[in-house]
Amino acid sequence: MKKPAFILLFATVLGFIVTTASLSLFFTEEKQINAQTLPFLQRSKNDADKTDKNAKYEQNKPPSVTSERNLPIPEQVSTLPHPDESPLFVERYAELIPEERISVQVYERCNKSVVNIDTQTTYNFIFLGEIDEPGAGSGVVLDKEGHILTNSHVVSKVDSVMVTFFTGESYPATIVGEDPITDLAVLKVHAPAKDLYPVTLADSSRLLVGQKIFAIGNPFGLERTLTSGLISSLNRSIPSRIEARSIKGLIQIDAAINPGNSGGALLDTQGRMIGINTAIASQSGGSHGVGFAIPANTISRIVPQLVKNGKVIRGESGIGSVQALEQDSIRGLLVRSLVPGGAAEKAGLRGPKIVKLRVLRGAFAIEGGTKVDWSAADIIVGINGVETKKADDFTAIIDEHKPGDRIQLDIIRDGKRIQIPVILE
Repeated sequence: MKKPAFILLFATVLGFIVTTASLSLFFTEEKQINAQTLPFLQRSKNDADKTDKNAKYEQNKPPSVTSERNLPIPEQVSTLPHPDESPLFVERYAELIPEERISVQVYERCNKSVVNIDTQTTYNFIFLGEIDEPGAGSGVVLDKEGHILTNSHVVSKVDSVMVTFFTGESYPATIVGEDPITDLAVLKVHAPAKDLYPVTLADSSRLLVGQKIFAIGNPFGLERTLTSGLISSLNRSIPSRIEARSIKGLIQIDAAINPGNSGGALLDTQGRMIGINTAIASQSGGSHGVGFAIPANTISRIVPQLVKNGKVIRGESGIGSVQALEQDSIRGLLVRSLVPGGAAEKAGLRGPKIVKLRVLRGAFAIEGGTKVDWSAADIIVGINGVETKKADDFTAIIDEHKPGDRIQLDIIRDGKRIQIPVILE
């Protein structure tokens, strides 16, 4: 055979071998790729026993097609007790991230408990006649009897109150009781029981700074609006609408709170009400991320009295007025006046003395008026072991007691510290 012919034959045979090997490799790789991306393949039990023992197969076996998107919905999709779920929420549950699931579920469970409150106040002017001034706020359903909780400042001194529910139905409300000191009020409506979804109160003493919270209210009349944020601080105090008093123990939040949110629910991630929103710190009147809520434990203490008595019955100390005093190492409250025959006077507390002045005129002494001897007045430095440096410190402790309670006053008298028990009236 001639040399060129032999080379041509050898090249042809070599090319056939290379092409065959390449095609074989291509199909093998294509088969492996398909095996990794296809859904579960049906295999016989014998094949499964063989391949499951292969470590290499265990590493490269097809991933499960069961993913977060098509997981079965559990009976209780979050930690909320007895969730009120809409069909759309159930349908879309798998698409939502965990935070969204909680937010949506809190809203779905609790928004029906929040109502819109509209008030009307009529003023009479000599030349202008009657002028109606509208007001608005929020409230929460307390029970199936139709009691609604809101802020005192929402309904105080108004002529009429209307409460609108999630159904769009409105009902006139009467004011059962209010307490301006804690800014709480209770209304009563005659609405169908099926439209009344009472809130569940939490134990606000167990709250922590940093907890996720949700606020539902009616800012600017936009009914049942949800905002969220964190607990920014606890045990805050803000000035009360009552002179020389403040509202203590408030929850500070960073959720957006605006006019109309007053009286709305503040909720935790379990859908329990931890407080009602009452105020914002703002120079412009808009939300700056500093809001305050009255805690649930205060609500639990005040509301039963409002429902029963129409007001909060607090113990009276019989001390008319006090003045903050800081003198040398003494810091406390100087007793300026006592109620005649009151609890403090009966206990032996001393106020200032009125001293009559006499002026000599020749051989005669005549009355020259009076002066107040403040040195005779007791200085209160503590109640039940708690220091009292401001008038509000004193009133806040007294407000927590009822008639008949015994309190222990720590006072400074003639430079000595003594204790005087007082029975509140």
